[in-house]
Amino acid sequence: MADRSFESVSLPLEVRARLAELELELSEGDITQKGYEKKRSKLIGAYLPQPPGVDQALPQERRTPVTPSSSSRYHRRRSSGSRDERYRSDVHTEAVQAALAKHKERKMAVPMPSKRRSLVVQTSMDAYTPPDTSSGSEDEGSVQGDSQGTPTSSQGSINMEHWISQAIHGSTTSTTSSSSTQSGGSGAAHRLADVMAQTHIENHSAPPDVTTYTSEHSIQVERPQGSTARVAPKYGNAELMETGDGVPVSSRVSAKIQQLVNTLKRPKRPPLREFFVDDFEELLEVQQPDPNQPKPEGAQMLAMRGEQLGVVTNWPPSLEAALQRWGTISPKAPCLTTMDTNGKPLYILTYGKLWTRSMKVAYNILHKLGTKQEPMVRPGDRVTLVFPNNDPAAFMVAFYGCLLAEVVPVPIEVPLTRKDAGSQQIGFLLGSCGVTVALTSDACHKGLPKSPTGEIPQFKGWPKLLWFVTESKHLSKPPRDWFPHIKDANNDTAYIEYKTCKDGSVLGVTVTRIALLTHCQALTQACGYTEAETIVNVLDFKKDVGLWHGILTSVMNMMHVISIPYSLMKVNPLSWIQKVCQYKAKVACVKSRDMHWALVAHRDQRDINLSSLRMLIVADGANPWSISSCDAFLNVFQSKGLRQEVICPCASSPEALTVAIRRPTDDSNQPPGRGVLSMHGLTYGVIRVDSEEKLSVLTVQDVGLVMPGAIMCSVKPDGIPQLCKTDEIGELCVCAIATGTSYYGLSGMTKNTFEVFPMTSSGGPITEYPFIRTGLLGFIGPGGLVFVIGKMDGLMVVSGRRHNADDIVATALAVEPMKFVYRGRIAVFSVSVLHDERIVIVAEQRPDSTEEDSFQWMSRVLQAIDSIHQVGVYCLALVPANTLPKTPLGGIHLSETKQLFLEGSLHPCNVLMCPHTCVTNLPKPRQKQPEIGPASVMVGNLVSGKRIAQASGRDLGQIEDNDQARKFLFLSEVLQWRAQTTPDHVLYTLLNCRGTIANSLTCVQLHKRAEKIAVMLMERGHLQDGDHVALVYPPGIDLIAAFYGCLYAGCVPITVRPPHPQNIATTLPTVKMIVEVSRSACLMTTQLICKLLRSREAAAAVDVRTWPPVLDTDDLPKKRPAQIYKPSNPETLAYLDFSVSTTGMLAGVKMSHAATSAFCRSIKLQCELYPSREVAICLDPYCGLGFVLWCLCSVYSGHQSILIPPSELETNPALWLLAVSQYKVRDTFCSYSVMELCTKGLGSQTESLKARGLDLSRVRTCVVVAEERPRIALTQSFSKLFKDLGLHPRAVSTSLGCRVNLAICLQGTSGPDPTTVYVDMRALRHDRVRLVERGSPHSLPLMESGKILPGVRIIIANPETKGPLGDSHLGEIWVHSTHNASGYFTIYGDESLQSDHFNSRLSFGDTQTIWARTGYLGFLRRTELTDANGERHDALYVVGALDEAMELRGMRYHPIDIETSVIRAHKSITECAVFTWTNLLVVVVELDGSEQEALDLVPLVTNVVLEEHYLIVGVVVVVDIGVIPINSRGEKQRMHLRDGFLADQLDPIYVAYNM
Repeated sequence: MADRSFESVSLPLEVRARLAELELELSEGDITQKGYEKKRSKLIGAYLPQPPGVDQALPQERRTPVTPSSSSRYHRRRSSGSRDERYRSDVHTEAVQAALAKHKERKMAVPMPSKRRSLVVQTSMDAYTPPDTSSGSEDEGSVQGDSQGTPTSSQGSINMEHWISQAIHGSTTSTTSSSSTQSGGSGAAHRLADVMAQTHIENHSAPPDVTTYTSEHSIQVERPQGSTARVAPKYGNAELMETGDGVPVSSRVSAKIQQLVNTLKRPKRPPLREFFVDDFEELLEVQQPDPNQPKPEGAQMLAMRGEQLGVVTNWPPSLEAALQRWGTISPKAPCLTTMDTNGKPLYILTYGKLWTRSMKVAYNILHKLGTKQEPMVRPGDRVTLVFPNNDPAAFMVAFYGCLLAEVVPVPIEVPLTRKDAGSQQIGFLLGSCGVTVALTSDACHKGLPKSPTGEIPQFKGWPKLLWFVTESKHLSKPPRDWFPHIKDANNDTAYIEYKTCKDGSVLGVTVTRIALLTHCQALTQACGYTEAETIVNVLDFKKDVGLWHGILTSVMNMMHVISIPYSLMKVNPLSWIQKVCQYKAKVACVKSRDMHWALVAHRDQRDINLSSLRMLIVADGANPWSISSCDAFLNVFQSKGLRQEVICPCASSPEALTVAIRRPTDDSNQPPGRGVLSMHGLTYGVIRVDSEEKLSVLTVQDVGLVMPGAIMCSVKPDGIPQLCKTDEIGELCVCAIATGTSYYGLSGMTKNTFEVFPMTSSGGPITEYPFIRTGLLGFIGPGGLVFVIGKMDGLMVVSGRRHNADDIVATALAVEPMKFVYRGRIAVFSVSVLHDERIVIVAEQRPDSTEEDSFQWMSRVLQAIDSIHQVGVYCLALVPANTLPKTPLGGIHLSETKQLFLEGSLHPCNVLMCPHTCVTNLPKPRQKQPEIGPASVMVGNLVSGKRIAQASGRDLGQIEDNDQARKFLFLSEVLQWRAQTTPDHVLYTLLNCRGTIANSLTCVQLHKRAEKIAVMLMERGHLQDGDHVALVYPPGIDLIAAFYGCLYAGCVPITVRPPHPQNIATTLPTVKMIVEVSRSACLMTTQLICKLLRSREAAAAVDVRTWPPVLDTDDLPKKRPAQIYKPSNPETLAYLDFSVSTTGMLAGVKMSHAATSAFCRSIKLQCELYPSREVAICLDPYCGLGFVLWCLCSVYSGHQSILIPPSELETNPALWLLAVSQYKVRDTFCSYSVMELCTKGLGSQTESLKARGLDLSRVRTCVVVAEERPRIALTQSFSKLFKDLGLHPRAVSTSLGCRVNLAICLQGTSGPDPTTVYVDMRALRHDRVRLVERGSPHSLPLMESGKILPGVRIIIANPETKGPLGDSHLGEIWVHSTHNASGYFTIYGDESLQSDHFNSRLSFGDTQTIWARTGYLGFLRRTELTDANGERHDALYVVGALDEAMELRGMRYHPIDIETSVIRAHKSITECAVFTWTNLLVVVVELDGSEQEALDLVPLVTNVVLEEHYLIVGVVVVVDIGVIPINSRGEKQRMHLRDGFLADQLDPIYVAYNM
């Protein structure tokens, strides 16, 4: 998205100095805001790039109109809102704003997603509880309540440009950083208002007019208004515009899509390099390394040694020994003071009490659990410690109790509910450690969830635990003679600290007793701890820095710890500073968040004095974004006695414990180390001090020196642990005694992390001792200072460049989100899609922000990240407040969030996907090769020994059979002959929805009805022979009688589906259209439909005055015709067959008498039909093979047809199968929609149907009548489902028909079973067939479409060159047969287009035969099976219709393949349809679930289409069930859907436009 070639505006130094003064004046209140703006714009006006089309002479204010509303909005925002200092850097905010300002020159119109109102209307504000933004963990920040604005920077807000130049010119004074850009009158917020006025964002609800062409006369797009035409919310300006096919459409959807197309037309990335496409494989573009990318140039680094660990004589030999010493020598010395939520001391634990209570706990653990013979816990066993964050004293007693008892404590968080995020993983850790006992406090035990019987339930994934309360009053006193065994520190495990990995799994890091002791000694030496010092601890005391300083090292040195619980910090963020003053504490352990909160709240305090502090340990100093908190904190509190050298950031990791810590010095002249690094360089793992022009910099501070007694180096993050060069970023590794030793129980992972041997470039290890990976990325700078730029866990490698999640968060938060999202409630992670990582950002949206605001913020975040990091964001999602999974300390649980995102249960309220910008590794669009001439293809096939792909059914002429009907040329004659010879033979039986016979017809009854109808046509209708008659009947007997009546009268019948009484508006126009197009002279129907056609609803839908005469056949004349019409020539027209194709084309074909008779004979032979047989037919009788089977075949072959109207199955899904069973039918025909109805409707009823006697064992063929690729999944699930009811799995097969030939294939009674092959879907896109094994990737199963009918010949031809193709090659199926239709009957003047559909000739080879083109792609394959006549069997496989296929990126896609993938993507997607609009792929999905799930589908749909089809979805439309129109054959009407979408008639739940 971003134009990456931009250069920053460089201002001369004197202008910068003047700006800095202005800024100062404004912050001091010496100048008004207006005056400031005026002077500032004057100063920098000359240097700003002119927005295009703006006259240079215009004054600056006129050029950046800040409307009162918008500017006041920003002023208001500035005064409120606390900023998360952890992610705040003024430089960065400035950089982001500048980057966004760049975008103003290129107006980018991002179409805003459309949402159904029910999704937009949020619950009232009172119902919302804002998320606990102040909960604490490393991912947290910001205080409840926005009223506490940020501190005014009395130090003077030094202007940003000046600050950047300072940072670059090597000055390291931290005071230059202004404490906050939001302060009183500081300029950043105002500059934001400026930027906002100039950026490209307009009011998004009305997309800009992208339609420069409007036509003079409005064209109405004909679309029957269906029940789906609910009033959709009106978004934006609906202009009249053209669709991709040049059809003008008036709608706002198309305006949005046009906007999207325009957006995507911009060159968004450098063109991809040439690369080789193998004959079959589509290679994904491999990211070529950028030749200009920075490479490390330094020498190989040297490992850094820390100072010697100087052993002091009186250091205790173990930590328990220290406890014993202080507990007996100075029992009254305070060890730990706990606070209540009012900040009053709650309890003081002395060393004496700690010693006696720990002994008591140790004794009870070892002797009072289990029996004397079988104690539950033995030395060396693991027990878990479950203590709340406000009870450090109880935790400390339990922890030392375990150490004294020589059992291994595993401290964990308190499980709040049975389904806490991540608590399951903690359970796995406890299980793998073999924990059976949990130590806890009384209060905590009472607070745990209980079952009704008062037991503590087993938490999900946890082992069975015995809960043991450690309060003294519950324990028995140890006997006088019992004494814990206190040894010197050894290699036994002391404790296990849990660690949550990137994927959410929890590991236990084991720390030995010697490591524990050495670590305490190293910290004592590095921090200069002395006896009886006071230390204030705000950190979590159960793990990490809080545990090491506040529980362990403090006891070694008999220090006094003031523990500040998290609950107190929420109420009073200043509490820790007050305690430092009150107790004159020397040391404080905090996180940058705590410093930030203190900044926010400090202005009410007068008497703060921090001069007692000699060391302020910043536990998350390794997060590069902590630097701004440190600077701002120093800025404000320097006047309160805080010295610069007191701030000591440290770096730590669960595996390596303390990695580095800045030492407290007495020398205030030595400023801390600073580095201003190029973020672009960092993404390549290279350290480059940034030059002045760049906006994207990362300022890092050192975290001090290597720990005493340790060696440190950095190795390449992936591959062999090779030492980095001096200017290269690597993973820091440490070799020391004071580290963890293993992941408990995981030897493989332990080896990779705890036993690393860094290699030199020559390939040798640097020492014989193993190093430990710290999980921190960084480098060792000049003077041995350690710099950390991020964590391995936060690393996302996108197209070979490394980005850090924290950096992305910082950039997102620099886009002033105060109004839209909660700071600190933002998650950034990457998901793998199409062989690369893709960045996803999820944030919690404030309930009061509007759709448009949020969307605007989202689009600006995308631009900022694109400009600063030069990386595209794949998906940005906003979720409702308080809905992201939390960690026990209230931060966002990252891996759970990612899991929810991937499984589609995050339920976002806003989603913006940008696959077009960030997916750069798609295969190259296919270039069409010049076609090889047909002659060369044929020669090639001959040379390679391949036969030409042609096949035929049995020859009609050679089949000897006693077919009496053959002697008649016309069906009308066959009926008369049957009426004479077998008058009472029943031909048709119609069933009603209860399965009883509604009506039946014998040969003579049919003949007599037909005669009466013929009289009616001649006398009442005054029709001539050859006139066309429309038959508008429901499926049944009347339709059949009317058809033969027309033949008797010499008229040409056209069967038409009657309008649906509940949906006249949609269905009647189609009836009218067929009647008009077929030039019907009259319309025959039943009395009921007669009334319907004349009703008021009908008049509203069509012009009823233009109907031809309507004859009602319920009232027939009583006489017979003088004579029955006999056609003069078998080639004359027998009937017209009209059908609407899936692409929305209405096409009628002409069937001659000869073709009709040949058709019936072909089916009779294939299915072995004769008068004693019964066939069940559950099909719509209006066109194609369905009509022929319903009306014609019984008369020709004499068999009895049991007719079941498919509409009756809606009330009784078992009707068809019960009829098949009851009449012992051997052959039955149905449609896909009937089969689907049975599969879905009867899935759970097979047992009860069996009990009712349903038996399908006699069924020999069950044929699905279709005009598409066989739906293998449906036929297989149908076969499986009814196998228990006797259905033979080989009985189910399909047929293939099309417009030019109503039945080409039909699985008959004899001949081999249908075969299935697997083809490579990627090869199909290139119009090639490549057979693969079942289950191989990208395989697609294709089932043979039945056997070729007698009298039919097939050839596969190239649709472009019309040359014949070889066996197993993909081409168009051409057919030659006596029952081909004789042509289209239409009055649309495009006959020339279709003229070759019925009479094409091959361009090479047999150029004499006339073929009809079916319009279907497929291939023939000779199998090993033999046909009925002993030949090898040729199987025909249909791939799809040519006019349905979509050309995208030069390849041919069949919609059904994409739809199948999409339906699999999420359980709530019930149906899917895809179509293209211009060159965008639009995916419509039906949602079966709550509307809240609608937005979950957008990323999943985009992912699956990318992964499986290498296509980027342009628009995702989520609709209600039943919106995708489906015709009677069960085929999706994708073009109707497309028209409905463009005309805004779908009432979608959500429409997402992917950028």
